[in-house]
Amino acid sequence: MAIRNIREIGDSVLTKISREVKEVDKRLLILIDDMLDTLYDSQGVGLAAPQIGVLKRLVVIDVSEEGNDPIILINPEIIATDGSQIGDEGCLSVPGKVGTVERPNYVKVKAYDKKMKEFTLEGTELLARALCHEIDHLNGELYVDKVTDGLRDVVFETEEVD
Repeated sequence: MAIRNIREIGDSVLTKISREVKEVDKRLLILIDDMLDTLYDSQGVGLAAPQIGVLKRLVVIDVSEEGNDPIILINPEIIATDGSQIGDEGCLSVPGKVGTVERPNYVKVKAYDKKMKEFTLEGTELLARALCHEIDHLNGELYVDKVTDGLRDVVFETEEVD
């Protein structure tokens, strides 16, 4: 399919509330494929439609180490949370930066699949964090507004070769 341009902080589309998806048609299926291609190309964990300039309630997430077990969520809604976790978050729309954010350690989400069949998904730890982060995007919210210790530059560890 296609790799889409990721909108970055400062782009007004990232602060807008996304519209509910009413039906799955060919265009939406192409959008889902494009979002997955963009996610994998960017080596991200999740991507929400507003991040590529589309104000639809659509999220793709893949927290698997193999990068081949995507979760597709249409009109996702958090229906339960529990516990707490504090950790660093980054975002494809805020390149090169991370910040510490507190999130629930358990999240239960109601959403629809590509056939508009309702399902629930439960996640803990990284998946719970990703669900909250991406659903925030659908509501025009960025993680930078939840950071407790300011944004920091991403530091990549490199191996030294003798």
